[in-house]
Amino acid sequence: MSQLKKGALLTYLKIFLINVVGIVITPLIVSYLGKDEYGIFNAIGALIGTIALLDFGLTNTVVRFIAKYRAEKDREGEENFLGTVRILYAAVSTLVVISGSIFYFFIDSYFTKFSAEELRIAKIMFVILVFNLAIQLPGMIFTGICKGYEKFVFPESVGIIRYILRSLTIVCVLYFGGRAIALVIVDTIFNMLTISVSAYYVLVKLKVRFKLHKLSKSFILQIFQYSSWIFLFAIVNMLQWKSGSWVLGAISIPKVLGIYGIGIALGTYYGAFSTAISSVFLPRATQMSVNNASGEELTNMMIKLGRLSFIILMYIFGAFLLYGEQFINLWVGGGESPANGRYTAEECREIYMIALIIMIGYTLPLLQAFGNSILEAKNKLSFKAILYLSFMIVGVVVGGFLAMKYSATGMIIGLVGGWMIVQNVMNFYYHHTIGLNIIRFFKELLHKVVLVVLLVVAVGYFINYIPGDGWFSFIAKGVSYTLVFAVMMYTLGMLEYERELFRKPIVSLLKRK
Repeated sequence: MSQLKKGALLTYLKIFLINVVGIVITPLIVSYLGKDEYGIFNAIGALIGTIALLDFGLTNTVVRFIAKYRAEKDREGEENFLGTVRILYAAVSTLVVISGSIFYFFIDSYFTKFSAEELRIAKIMFVILVFNLAIQLPGMIFTGICKGYEKFVFPESVGIIRYILRSLTIVCVLYFGGRAIALVIVDTIFNMLTISVSAYYVLVKLKVRFKLHKLSKSFILQIFQYSSWIFLFAIVNMLQWKSGSWVLGAISIPKVLGIYGIGIALGTYYGAFSTAISSVFLPRATQMSVNNASGEELTNMMIKLGRLSFIILMYIFGAFLLYGEQFINLWVGGGESPANGRYTAEECREIYMIALIIMIGYTLPLLQAFGNSILEAKNKLSFKAILYLSFMIVGVVVGGFLAMKYSATGMIIGLVGGWMIVQNVMNFYYHHTIGLNIIRFFKELLHKVVLVVLLVVAVGYFINYIPGDGWFSFIAKGVSYTLVFAVMMYTLGMLEYERELFRKPIVSLLKRK
């Protein structure tokens, strides 16, 4: 099996681990830290994520330039590029430290709803994480080099091992009385270890050299010209997932930040399942675009990808719509007093609403993930980037106003409203500029599937009458819903090629046995 295939399999394994382990470990962290300290943990993490934008998209740029120089067999050009990037990353680390130092003195005036003790914890965590980021960003160059050399197995394997060991360490630290500050120290130690191992592999095993032959201003501009669009999409991503936390941090108590953070986490888990499926087909999609496939051919592929994602997403969305609130109550609920490290039924309902709103707004972009690949292949990302940036800023402003009255739920309504406007505008762009047949896309996307989903949700509503509110009741409902969904979707909702995709692995497994 090639490095590319092994790397892809490891990537999917890592996505699975992050989602499953995240679901398992979150209630432990909330229980041990308490709702307020968990909220601080989320708020500081979001702020550090914002400072991480100072990477300026250099990590992805490293992959592209290293691959280019290797294809051209230009060893000197590769060495000079890495020598130049090393200087740029030194500047990035300096900017991180300067920005962190400046913001440190405004923490008191920013987190206006925090107590003196909560501010003390926030400041210590912030200092540790700024140091962490200052070494983490330059360390990412080694991962970029591995990917540029098409050595995908090593960085993905290191990432999986790191995530497993980190999770186990966090559980141990919490069990022995560690708090939020201890968790960020754990992250810093694991980052340093990961960077050290990656540096050894790149410098000793791959024998990569960082040597500045010539420092050229025009070359630096060329690097930033490529990374600028990556940087712009990083800003968009930050506004989508982190801006709500730093807006709420200025107007809310820590507990609200924890509620918002858990809702966001559930929304990202939802997206990961679809992304893992659609990304398998995206290289083929890019190749079609490069080979000047017609609009109808591209639409056909978009429909195939969209329908597969739609089936998976509707399974998850339907289950969460029907049984999500019960799951959240069992997962992080059960709180009876402010001192209890669990959330009350009312707080769990707010988490449920935040996650549900994200899922509603996130579904269409996930179904049309193929469209982004087409834009990239045709070098037409600028329109989407500017559109997203504009409406994300509007979403943050609207969400901020709504948050003053409706707290975390108001914040996510404003942001998701911005996403939905962008995606509807993009459908006109796809149809009239890119040449995709969007009307046919929706018609064939919904064909059979939407009727089955409505029927399953109707049956699932009655499944909800299974008595009990514990884990046994929840599992019984989930298994019943899954069986109903699988049978009805396979017999009534799927097209023949879709049945074959789901049937083939099962038949192959049975033959082996």
